[in-house]
Amino acid sequence: MRKRRFLITAKSAALVLTFSITISSMLGFAGGLATAGYFSGGIELPEQISWNTKAEQTALLSTTSAAEGGKRTTAEVAALTAASVVEIRTETVTNDSWMQQYVTNGAGSGVIVSSDGYIVTNNHVIDGANKITVRLKNEKTYTATLVGTDSKTDVALLKIEATSLTPAILGDSEGLQVGDTAIAIGNPLGQLGGTVTQGIISALDRELTIDGKTMSLLQTDAAINPGNSGGGLFNDRGQLIGIVVAKSSGSDVEGLGFAIPINDAKAVANELMEYGYVKGRIDTGMTFLDLTTTQKALMYGVRQLGVYVQAVASGSNAEAAGFKAGDLISAVGDTKITGSAVLAQTLEKYSVGDTVTFTVIRNGSSGQLSLQLAEYKPK
Repeated sequence: MRKRRFLITAKSAALVLTFSITISSMLGFAGGLATAGYFSGGIELPEQISWNTKAEQTALLSTTSAAEGGKRTTAEVAALTAASVVEIRTETVTNDSWMQQYVTNGAGSGVIVSSDGYIVTNNHVIDGANKITVRLKNEKTYTATLVGTDSKTDVALLKIEATSLTPAILGDSEGLQVGDTAIAIGNPLGQLGGTVTQGIISALDRELTIDGKTMSLLQTDAAINPGNSGGGLFNDRGQLIGIVVAKSSGSDVEGLGFAIPINDAKAVANELMEYGYVKGRIDTGMTFLDLTTTQKALMYGVRQLGVYVQAVASGSNAEAAGFKAGDLISAVGDTKITGSAVLAQTLEKYSVGDTVTFTVIRNGSSGQLSLQLAEYKPK
């Protein structure tokens, strides 16, 4: 098996944002934009991971002068949190058009959230990986097990067989204000683990569409680079307030980084711990291909732009409803579908068990199909 070595995977690069552009594959219907699970809802459950208790957090924070309101210098925050942020490396085996196998290497970051080895990172960091390796601050390495992942929030939960680790001190993202200190720690470029950058919270609840999924994120001007994904965003008390997810791109764009609020990441991680997936997400039973330009449409041999059914899962509700690969989705309910982002946003209005009317165009004829939405469960 021949090997190709890359520093950052294509999946990680895809999360380096260019606003309003959704990245889709051009490798035929089998390699198009896969959006099998457009999900909605979510059920809040009791904590399952042994996050630090309030007493433990208070003890960890007690070394700072009360006169300073518990605030730390950047150097103190870096020292406090260094052992809680890990480097993640992945290996993904792929086949080329000549059926030769290649190993693609990826890199990212993660944050330890329990002393017994649970680690939160981004879904896109580990998506499709055949092997996940975690490297701690003390340079020990472990092969990680994927506990669960959620593509909608871009959160994944890993587990390594280790004890007496140093978990991050949990903050509260609901209490953040624009202008608060933000300190990012991660593994930029896949080889600079433990890098610390500082800035401020530039905006709260920033809605961005990434790969057809709308996310509500924290915005920061702390320097973020590929490989930082999955790392920690900390406040000036050393508390974890977000999981770094992406930065904007462009030669004239600087100071636009984004993170998943820790309250959101924690809720998802708890459900991944309990079930291996997030309950309440809907599954259409289909994957979709977004054809947004005439050139793309011609490559696939179709004339009309829009969202096409890429594949229908065997035994799914979609198969029973009569959907077929190649169907053009022109509307869902009363909403006209012009792209994958619109499709995702429209489906998020529904819940598991709802019956939804899809208007599809097949062989030049328009018709309607009724689909009962199932709950997404990983196979």
